[in-house]
Amino acid sequence: MIEVIKPGLATSVQDLGREGYYHLGIPPCGALDQYALRAANLLVGNAENAAALECTLLGPELAFEQDALVAVCGANMAPKVDGVEQHHSTAFEVKAGQVLQFDFPRGGARAYLALAGGIDVPEVLGSRSTYALGALGGYQGRKLLAGDRLSLGVPSGRGQAKASLPMALRQSLGGEITLRVVPGLYHDRLTPEAAAGFFEDTWTVGSEADRIGYRFKGGSALAFKPREQPFGAGSDPSNIVDSCDPIGSIQVPAGLEPIVLHRDAVSGGGYAMIGTVISADLDLIGQMQPNQKARFVPVTLEQALDARQTYKKRLACLSRLFAS
Repeated sequence: MIEVIKPGLATSVQDLGREGYYHLGIPPCGALDQYALRAANLLVGNAENAAALECTLLGPELAFEQDALVAVCGANMAPKVDGVEQHHSTAFEVKAGQVLQFDFPRGGARAYLALAGGIDVPEVLGSRSTYALGALGGYQGRKLLAGDRLSLGVPSGRGQAKASLPMALRQSLGGEITLRVVPGLYHDRLTPEAAAGFFEDTWTVGSEADRIGYRFKGGSALAFKPREQPFGAGSDPSNIVDSCDPIGSIQVPAGLEPIVLHRDAVSGGGYAMIGTVISADLDLIGQMQPNQKARFVPVTLEQALDARQTYKKRLACLSRLFAS
């Protein structure tokens, strides 16, 4: 058992998410950085999809009532056991009676704390991930609070202390981020000048960025071509008749601030999607801090599919490294 002394800013139970319910309005949820979650789980001998803690910007303080093998991947939020700093991306032991804390992030926004055996919360629709908007899954359908007590599953016995992720398989976080975008169904609603300016400008992550969507500021306002709005659409030029929104969709309400929808976003809405961040780059968004810079770069569907294959090959390398 583990007791939450301090919950951190937004700590929640996440696995790789629940698929197959988007048509019912239930998003996949799951770790915003899927690679980091997989890596942390593998380091402690878990299945890649085991439930872990996603710790955002300010990590939790946890009191351990049992011995546990743990690992932290993703954001460089140095873990500390009774005040002694531990190695990032490396499995280490926490003994019963000890307290685990986190330093402030030196890079990235979300650290993933995996514990051997995984977080033992009930599966809901095939996943232990938290969907806070729907009060679904995770620990009582919400982020952690002080006084919560977490149970662990049975460790596989495959994890070993000091198991470490090779440098070649670690993530590079921080700095200006390039996000590849496939122009969307409504990209042609922008004026030519606005369409070009979106990709030319440097954007800044807003403080409102969360699991639902990342808002970007600092670029030029985007103008839409004038038209008579169709029946069922709103009066704003960026409004459309409701449409499905894939994860990574970029909406620009009123043409002012692009919002990239992420894993907790609803499945549809009435704003034009001017593009979609490719799946291979979604982990990068989840690790962006407020005020971090980003550029959007257009790519073709073929280039997006090639990037996805490259990402899958990296995941396969990670899996093979820890294969029993």
